[in-house]
Amino acid sequence: MSALPNFTYLSPEAYLLGENDRTDAVKYEYVNGQVYAMADASRNHNRLARNLTTRLDIHLRGSRCEVFQGDMKVGIQTASEQHFYYPDVQVSCVEENNRYFNTSPCLIIEVLSESTARVDRYEKLVAYRLLDSLQEYVLCSQETAHVEIYRKRTGWQTEYFVAGQYFTLESVGLTVGMNELYEFLLPQKRSKMTLRSEALIP
Repeated sequence: MSALPNFTYLSPEAYLLGENDRTDAVKYEYVNGQVYAMADASRNHNRLARNLTTRLDIHLRGSRCEVFQGDMKVGIQTASEQHFYYPDVQVSCVEENNRYFNTSPCLIIEVLSESTARVDRYEKLVAYRLLDSLQEYVLCSQETAHVEIYRKRTGWQTEYFVAGQYFTLESVGLTVGMNELYEFLLPQKRSKMTLRSEALIP
């Protein structure tokens, strides 16, 4: 994301007023008085976010937890910090009162890109940890089958997962297979029937 030129302080109230009524397709994130335009999402980014959202939605259906996609903000406000971000996927298991942003997600997932990886790994990790409700922060590569999980219960130490493995989102009790999550990247195994048919071709 890139900052708007000629920075002047923008209050959270002014940011929300402009952002919530925005009619164009550009979304801006807010960090302590400065706003940043979000980068466009790639095809793989959309595929990965969709796969995650679908699995979470099916798993949580009928529970008190709700899945939100990239158009719902997370608001982080302390005595010295004020942030509004658009996570790619988030889950909240409490009643959220604001129409435009959540304040108590238990799970946040970001899909990494070359331009956002540093911000996602450092700036956002520090900011999201200010949320008392947050139990897990997950980073997913869109180029390779690679997932990083930071958990509150382990002091936010990093766990890594690659193709062929499974990981569990403890905050919502969902186990995900890396090969299924990244099916659009990994080579698909051809069925035995297909192989037999090819063997009959002279």
